[in-house]
Amino acid sequence: MSAPPSASAPAKAPALDLDVEHLFTAEELNWRDRVRQFTARHITPVADADFEDRHFRSELVRGLGELGVLGMHIEGYGCAGAGAVSYGLACMELEAGDTSWRTFVSVQGSLAMSAIAKWGSPEQKERWLPDMASGRTVGCFALTEPDGGSDPAAMRTFARRDGGDWVINGAKRWIGLGSVADVAVVWAATEEGVRGFLVPTGTPGFTARDITNKLSLRASVQCDVVLDDCRVPADAVLPLATGLRGPFSCLNEARYGIVWGVLGPARECLRAAVERSRDRRVFGKPLAAFQLTQQKIADMAVEYQKGLLLALHIGRLKDAGGLTPAQISVGKLNNVRESLEIARTVRTVLGGDGVTSDFPVMRHMANLESVRTYEGTDEVHALVIGQTLTGHRAFA
Repeated sequence: MSAPPSASAPAKAPALDLDVEHLFTAEELNWRDRVRQFTARHITPVADADFEDRHFRSELVRGLGELGVLGMHIEGYGCAGAGAVSYGLACMELEAGDTSWRTFVSVQGSLAMSAIAKWGSPEQKERWLPDMASGRTVGCFALTEPDGGSDPAAMRTFARRDGGDWVINGAKRWIGLGSVADVAVVWAATEEGVRGFLVPTGTPGFTARDITNKLSLRASVQCDVVLDDCRVPADAVLPLATGLRGPFSCLNEARYGIVWGVLGPARECLRAAVERSRDRRVFGKPLAAFQLTQQKIADMAVEYQKGLLLALHIGRLKDAGGLTPAQISVGKLNNVRESLEIARTVRTVLGGDGVTSDFPVMRHMANLESVRTYEGTDEVHALVIGQTLTGHRAFA
């Protein structure tokens, strides 16, 4: 970090991260800048209003497709085939605007599209992936159930064979995009183990109902899904996925995006704290001139910078093909936890104004509470790390 300016030096815009620009390639920085511009133009100006109104701005979906971020890590089928670090930077910039839009990209690309790309047949890939990459088709990923998202092995949704078809019965909860999706990747227990099914959402017996009483992710769509004798043909099965390895591989893609994504809100909250503390005067001097304020800002800046370097390290491991699930858990556990703590601390710097929409902090804080829960709670990731370190499985 550069030395602080002298008392007579003109104030400059605060530098929120270490000198990391040289650690990224030109292609990675191009992705970052393009997504940053999209966010600044289409997401940030309406984020507070959409959060207040519980409004999912569906017209942005095609724009995200044109931007190339839907399934951007996938090769072929109209997808960008971008590297892991490029995808991470895109997630960070989207979530700097609002978590709902990084969530959309995660559900569409890291979950639904990844399931088809990893485990689908050539025909399934050709049918679905190009339109999903362009934003003409929206997908959802139906894994979590009402009785426990952290225990998918206890899945109650069941698919049985009936002649040449499959008939699915069960319920799912907290399914992102369920009511706006055109196709659902539904995971169900079968006599052969857990299988994935591509279920067009217009199929009789498939019902999605929005969860409307959320105090977080209000500009996003999460649903309860019911499958009542939902009949699909034999070719709806993802042929290469049997067991929980299929959905878990997709969850790891989404968790990786979160490692980067949550740094966006952390950065924007930290920026608000620095700028407001410089402008606001109390007891005859700027709030920024008080030692306790500087201690808070310094601690937050250190944690943000550490999180960014951790994300970059994990991204390089992923690009090299050497990333493990436990390493993803380290990133998800640390960066979500620290980003949420940054948001909470910034709120104290802003005082009473911090609870208003004059600043994005309370919105980011509320959204991060959801991110702390989905794609694995803190407790689940701690146990993944603990098992890796000790060799003992502590899951129930």
